Amino acid sequence: MTNSWVNQAIEKIEADFQRSADTHLIKLDTPHLNGIDIYLKDESTHPTGSLKHRLARSLFLYALCNGWIKEGTPVIESSSGSTAVSEAYFARLLGLPFIAVMPSTTAKRKIQQIEFYGGQCHFVDHSSKIYAESERLAAELDGHYMDQFTYAERATDWRGNNNIANSIFNQMEKEQHAIPSWIVMSPGTGGTSATIGRYIRYQRLDTKLCVVDPENSVFFDYFTTGDKTVSCSNGSKIEGIGRPRAEPSFIPGVVDEMRKIPDPASVATINWLENIIGRKTGASTGTNLYGVLQIATEMAARGETGSIVTLICDSGERYLDTYYDADWIAENIGDLSPYNAALKKFSETGGLACPATTKLAL
Repeated sequence: MTNSWVNQAIEKIEADFQRSADTHLIKLDTPHLNGIDIYLKDESTHPTGSLKHRLARSLFLYALCNGWIKEGTPVIESSSGSTAVSEAYFARLLGLPFIAVMPSTTAKRKIQQIEFYGGQCHFVDHSSKIYAESERLAAELDGHYMDQFTYAERATDWRGNNNIANSIFNQMEKEQHAIPSWIVMSPGTGGTSATIGRYIRYQRLDTKLCVVDPENSVFFDYFTTGDKTVSCSNGSKIEGIGRPRAEPSFIPGVVDEMRKIPDPASVATINWLENIIGRKTGASTGTNLYGVLQIATEMAARGETGSIVTLICDSGERYLDTYYDADWIAENIGDLSPYNAALKKFSETGGLACPATTKLAL
């Protein structure tokens, strides 16, 4: 009976995947950037509205095939919101109880979406506490702690099978610069950067991977020092990315370069992007894109041509009371004006003259 339920559960997830079209690859309109093309893979169009839909699907399949989830098993996850939204969707699909352990500062819209899919939200006062509390709840409820931060890099087939890297390169095939010079990605679990970096090496491609880290996150420091014990007492203001500890799924060996992106730059960039594509995006997209614009500027200065690809991680509709609220920005992010000016100049000249950003290449 148990195997029958697991078989049916896997079939439901596979059928849901079969019904889902691939996400679009958008070419950004940058008329003053000669010979360098910028692309955004729009992960906000997944059924649950973010890049994390791919991860949640993989994590559920991984747990089912490992025998960790059975009929009626409560599923617990530690998350800053988007992964929990997607996991709540799949838990409802399989008829399983779901609890998301999240910081109390999580965007209200994400909380509403988790509850819409039938999940429960369990709050802690700091992002560093989500791990232990998730383990405690799983033990108390005889449930399964999904633990995206450990299993993200191994639950996804990085060699192909329509993973995000495979999709990017397939969609780029007919573009002028079909093999991207760079792919730029921000780390949350580290799973997506691991998948992309491994795929690039497996396919023996010349593309380089740049990982962009927000403030109040330790991935850059871990990349710099190799110290897995590094930690940060303040939580990231850019939801969905940045972590207070070096997550097990972050694989620094597949990363060619890292950059530290100031939070005001991330938020200013999503306002700039909205004027180009007519849609709001989350601030993690701003972190990604600001890194792209820096790299494009540097390529242009060296006389290089090529393409750069990054992601729209989720929709800005989830953040109307934070990243699109002037009072919240003033209190939590700070002055955007230097970055607004730099982005305006980029639109006019194709060059990003801005405050220095820390970067490190291996």
